[in-house]
Amino acid sequence: MANHKSALKRARQSEIRRIRNKSYKTTAKNTIKGLRKAVDSNSVEQAKEGFTKVVSVLQKTASKGVIHKKKAARQISRLARQVNQLTTS
Repeated sequence: MANHKSALKRARQSEIRRIRNKSYKTTAKNTIKGLRKAVDSNSVEQAKEGFTKVVSVLQKTASKGVIHKKKAARQISRLARQVNQLTTS
C-alpha cells in the first residue's frame, strides 16, 4: 500500500477510474452482444437500430480513453460489414 499522501490520492483516483471504466466496457460489450444477436436472428430493423447505438457507445468509450480509438474503429467496421451483409442478402 502507498505511504505518501500523493500516492494515496493516486490510488483512490485509480480505483474510481477503474470502476467507471469497467461500467463503460460492460455497456459496450452488452450493446455489441445485442447487435450480434439481432444479426444472427436475421432481423434487419433491429440490426440497423442496434448498429447506430453500438457506434455511439463505442465512440463515446473511445473518446473517454477507456478503449483505444483504433480498436473502436475496427469493431465498428466489422459490425458494419455484418449489418450490410444482412441487408444485401
